Amino acid sequence: MSSEQRNTHTRAPELGRPRFGRIDADIADVESAISSSRDYVLSRQLPEGYWNGELEADAMLEADYIFLHTLLESGDPGRLRRACTEMMRYQNEDGSWSIYPGGPGNVSLSVKCYSSAKLMGIQADDPRLAKCRQWVLAHGGVTACNTFTKMYLCALGEYDYDAVPAIPPEIVLFPRWFYFNIYEISAWSRSILIPLAIIYAKKPYKKIPAEQGIDELYVGGRASSDLRLRMDRKKLFSWRNFFLISDRMTHWFEAVHIRPLRTLALKRAEKWMLERLEMSDGLGAIYPAMLNAIIALRCLGYSEDDPQVIRARDEFEKLGIEEPPNAQFPEPTFRMTPCMSPVWDTAQAVYALGEAGVPRNDPRMLKAVDWMLAKEVRHKGDWTVKVPNTEPGGWYFEFNNEFYPDTDDTAQVLLALKHVDNPRERYQHQVAERAIEWEFAMQCRNGGWGSFDKDNTKMIFQYIPFADHNAMLDPPSVDITGRMLEMLASYGYTREDRRVEKAIKFIFSEQEPDGSWFGRWGVNYLYGTFLVLRGLEAIGIDHLEPQIQQAAEWIRMVQNPDGGWGESCGTYDQPDTRGIGVSTPSQTAWALLGLLAAGDDRSDSIAKGVRWLLTRQRPDGSWDESMGEGPTRQGIITGTGFPKVFYLAYTMYRHYFPLLALTTYKRAMERSSF
Repeated sequence: MSSEQRNTHTRAPELGRPRFGRIDADIADVESAISSSRDYVLSRQLPEGYWNGELEADAMLEADYIFLHTLLESGDPGRLRRACTEMMRYQNEDGSWSIYPGGPGNVSLSVKCYSSAKLMGIQADDPRLAKCRQWVLAHGGVTACNTFTKMYLCALGEYDYDAVPAIPPEIVLFPRWFYFNIYEISAWSRSILIPLAIIYAKKPYKKIPAEQGIDELYVGGRASSDLRLRMDRKKLFSWRNFFLISDRMTHWFEAVHIRPLRTLALKRAEKWMLERLEMSDGLGAIYPAMLNAIIALRCLGYSEDDPQVIRARDEFEKLGIEEPPNAQFPEPTFRMTPCMSPVWDTAQAVYALGEAGVPRNDPRMLKAVDWMLAKEVRHKGDWTVKVPNTEPGGWYFEFNNEFYPDTDDTAQVLLALKHVDNPRERYQHQVAERAIEWEFAMQCRNGGWGSFDKDNTKMIFQYIPFADHNAMLDPPSVDITGRMLEMLASYGYTREDRRVEKAIKFIFSEQEPDGSWFGRWGVNYLYGTFLVLRGLEAIGIDHLEPQIQQAAEWIRMVQNPDGGWGESCGTYDQPDTRGIGVSTPSQTAWALLGLLAAGDDRSDSIAKGVRWLLTRQRPDGSWDESMGEGPTRQGIITGTGFPKVFYLAYTMYRHYFPLLALTTYKRAMERSSF
């Protein structure tokens, strides 16, 4: 900590006045910003009582949309054209496509977009595709793509099923006590891979015209390319090589038709999938699983007019967003969103509004809480495999996803419930008690919490050939655990509870040498660090503890010269760049919340950060997080789906987190004035 920062920690400021020439915001300006932000967030509430900000992702959504409808010979031609236009809009100058705005090109995404563009009639000699082709070939060509991309290409005859990593449906037959059973992989991987295993077994194939093919994306030509994954010859005895040998054996059994359990496996996989299509907005309520489920149903012989196919298609198409022409986009547009986030956005909004002083009996708050209470999970899902004797409770992320409640949404909903006086007080109390018991039952052995499953930590799964989407596991994370501590503290739990103390030890064991914490579900170390600091403060950890002050100093150290904070998705690939990125409202709010939780309400860092938020607030009370000028909707990415693979822009983060930060700052200033 600098001498200036140490000195500012000893001064008792007079509320609303500059301290020794510093730049503290006038309290009236802070109050005005809070009021304006509060009104804006409330204006975004929908008539049913919930909030639902759009989730933005990369052009993979539109590329896969085109692939699906090409394979199944379906879809609205106008929508497909508009999806292609949207996809092409995000091509980089070097010809590639990136998985986050401003990031490096990604070969899997670039191949998908190139292929989809050709499926939509864009010619190979189009300058945009010529530039992409040059980039792809320089980065390994089609064979450098991930398994999911290769599987989709196989269905169009553009890759060989014999060379793609095997995903045999027999995996669903492994008993639950077996080390490699499907419940030892993450919930989202489960919902993606089981329908993909059906696709692998059935091997759909649609012949496309030669001019729509992508043979030109193979380095040296497709005929001369070695498509199979290669073993590591430097380390012959390794798990990677073991699984590669197993993969080749599986392909051999496929080739000679030695598949005695195939029929049983497909029936089991079909049953598993159909069960989870119930009480859900599509399988897993997430884009890739929903897309795979549609193809899998058709592979299993379900007709276009079968109710299961119709429902699966309808849920998938609901992820599409049609917009009429406007000043920025003179033509109608269409884009896809990866899923819906109403429970998450509603819980965050209610919590921020409650902290910002919206009355506990405000009808709008009560309506939101009643909407959330109606979404409580009351059926047992996949989580029961590891936690069999616990009553269902908790919440999911989307409108409906009964099989997959998650610990993070549940903790945030519980925090929100504390801000409303519900006439159904007894009922709300019972719901909260059930949810807290469910949360404790989901605590992992090391004291932390994963998102959907307990102790989903078998690292061996990362070596499986089809695990290259980097999300096979759902291990405990400090960001969820930090939020959990904050929630538990709000319900009266203290360090006297051994489960709480175990969680604290887990968090401290995960701290980075520089004082920060990794953010699994938000970008990145700013997200993890702020949630940990809030959780530790709420549960009663002293601000003066060395770990707390070290974390606060790291936040101050990575502040941008403009006074804000920002961090790029690239920090998942290059951790040494943590805390580096263009300033954003959401990440500036996280940094301020982290510093305030660490007891810092007087440093220049705090003053500059608050000023940054105030000067960038729009007249309507909102904040902007777009990527500058140009025909693009994409905002700066601050949310994480799968690190290094898939990221999300939560469009409501830029609104409710600054509101929470300014409110927390105002309270700290009021306390320090006495």
